[in-house]
Amino acid sequence: MDRDNSTTPERERGQHLGFEDRCSIKTCKKLGMSLRKTAEVVNCSASTVLNELRRGTGKRKGNRGRFPEYSAKRGQANYETNRTRCHKPHKLEEENPFIDWMVKQVREKHWSLDCCVGYARRKKLFPSEYIVCTKTLYRELWAGNLPLSPFDLPEVLSRKSKKAHTRKNKKVLGKSIDDRPEEASMRIVCGHWEIDTVVGKRAGKESVVLTLVEKVTDFYLAIKIPGKDSDSVMAAMETLREEYGDTHFSEIFKTITADNGPEFERPSELKDWGVGVYFAHPYSSWERGQNERHNRLFRRYIPKGVSIDKYSADQILSFADEMNALPRKRLGYFTPEELFDEFLDQVYSVVKVQSA
Repeated sequence: MDRDNSTTPERERGQHLGFEDRCSIKTCKKLGMSLRKTAEVVNCSASTVLNELRRGTGKRKGNRGRFPEYSAKRGQANYETNRTRCHKPHKLEEENPFIDWMVKQVREKHWSLDCCVGYARRKKLFPSEYIVCTKTLYRELWAGNLPLSPFDLPEVLSRKSKKAHTRKNKKVLGKSIDDRPEEASMRIVCGHWEIDTVVGKRAGKESVVLTLVEKVTDFYLAIKIPGKDSDSVMAAMETLREEYGDTHFSEIFKTITADNGPEFERPSELKDWGVGVYFAHPYSSWERGQNERHNRLFRRYIPKGVSIDKYSADQILSFADEMNALPRKRLGYFTPEELFDEFLDQVYSVVKVQSA
């Protein structure tokens, strides 16, 4: 059989046999060609031809009658049946305790998929073969193969990028962020914070939430205050000063970065407490990116447009506590609470040694 005169496209080596190739093998077999010669015609190895002949030849039943002949249709059918069983088993098709635990964490504690993966690996909660990687989980989420929907992970739907730009047509209340110590920008030393307010209903005067986030540990403070004004903000800072102590306050709050809102006019007075207060450029919220991201997480508990007066101060604190118990990829899947407690232990131990 001359392959050059065949109307069938020449097959490339390494590809699986097609139905036309099987027909060629059947023809070569009838012509009495050897395995090697058949392999040259089909452009494959001799072992491939031998395996295909076995695949497409039925078994003889009994000692009577003719021996079964090779059938291209039977070989193709057996090949397609085998292909359905040759893929790697899907990790989500079997009973997987990690998936059940992950779904519970997302729904009850608002964890992200990556937090679940990283925390489970760090704590060795499950055998490694059960823990599915983050990329696979998100792919299965969008494919609809998880008992979750994208609406269970609102940050997935809200991700978008904004081009950074700086506008200079607004009054600056104090020192510019350009003068802030470099260690604050590099996030290498604890004690540098970003501050902002979260508003419920914008119409009318009502309570708001004062939020602060520590730049190294991601520790988040949320305090309910009577209104979005400088006196309320300053009263909350006084409360924090009482809680952490006059001696320790300037060590725990080395710098605070705010925007140019009027509610932060008086906090510039914190410099009398040893705290450096700096202001971002006008209309440049991205310069306080950590605080903005944490405030979006806080919106899980208090959506936009919902009055903050409906929530007690203790409820606001509990929301922040839940966020601080959330493992973070950036923190090596430790929680902000764990790292901030270590920072406080260092501050207080240094003070005790100095006093002794």
